[in-house]
Amino acid sequence: MARSGSLRARVSAVRNGQAAVRVAAVGAGLRSGVLDRLAAATESTTDLAVGLGWPREDLLDSLLRVLAAMRLVRPTGNRWSLTRRGRALLEDDVLRAAYEGFADYHVGVYRDIEEQLAGGPGRRDVADKGEVIARLSRMMDPFVYGAVDRELREHAPRRVLDVGCGSGSHLAHMLSSRPDATGVGVEVDAAAAALARTSLAAAGLTDRARVVEGDVRSLVATPEEFDLALVANVLYYLPEPERVPVLRAVGHQVRRGGVVLVVTTTLDDSMFSRHFDLLLRAQEGAMSLPSTELLCRALREAGLEPGQPRRIAPGEPLTAVTAVRH
Repeated sequence: MARSGSLRARVSAVRNGQAAVRVAAVGAGLRSGVLDRLAAATESTTDLAVGLGWPREDLLDSLLRVLAAMRLVRPTGNRWSLTRRGRALLEDDVLRAAYEGFADYHVGVYRDIEEQLAGGPGRRDVADKGEVIARLSRMMDPFVYGAVDRELREHAPRRVLDVGCGSGSHLAHMLSSRPDATGVGVEVDAAAAALARTSLAAAGLTDRARVVEGDVRSLVATPEEFDLALVANVLYYLPEPERVPVLRAVGHQVRRGGVVLVVTTTLDDSMFSRHFDLLLRAQEGAMSLPSTELLCRALREAGLEPGQPRRIAPGEPLTAVTAVRH
């Protein structure tokens, strides 16, 4: 191998390929229902095939043996059961969403890119995978919480607004941190809005929070004078011409002297930033990542005064900007 080519590059390619296979295999185990079924009881391959409606028992057996090689399931006699690692995967919803997302639309954009390069229709991942995207975005929650906590300490808000509230985790965090506060979440995706309501109910916050399904611009006619508005992981889903109107609508909901905290992945030359920008540009609706310069310009045009952009995740272009409404 060393004499016939670049050993380091070939080893790297094989390792990357094996990692891709692992992600795809776990994704198949989740999509097929095999892992979830084994969470309930041990079953034989035949029982699994019948229960899941799969006529190819031989292929199912091969999939199970791949999952066994990954130590997610184990054979005991002629029956299969989950391992501790398999149960941990199913019990960690963010981890599960990561496998679901990266085995699906994150790689699908490259699999199908020739069709789009030839002028084919845009992808509908954002429209059709809103629930998975909302769950996966919780991977960044600890960093978003850090940025939010800074504003909660400095401004002690009594009324908070979460624009594009997704799973509801950010709104729940703000209200749990401020027991005297009330809040509203706004979410355009129906599945994500339902997930947010479930999350808030599970946290015992339904008496202090509500979720509005729709566009934040629909709230402009009835300003509620919030002290703090959070816009996290939202702007890149909007075409660039729509960002200023949306930020202006958010600012309209905030009292004078109140703040709008924007958290977003921004465009730079790192691999994930460029990948995410490609994924967004492949969607229907002219989506793209904003640069920090474009983000601050949009905030100013919306009548808000942005502070200095700051990176909040080590090594990743996750950026927070606090803007004041004067």
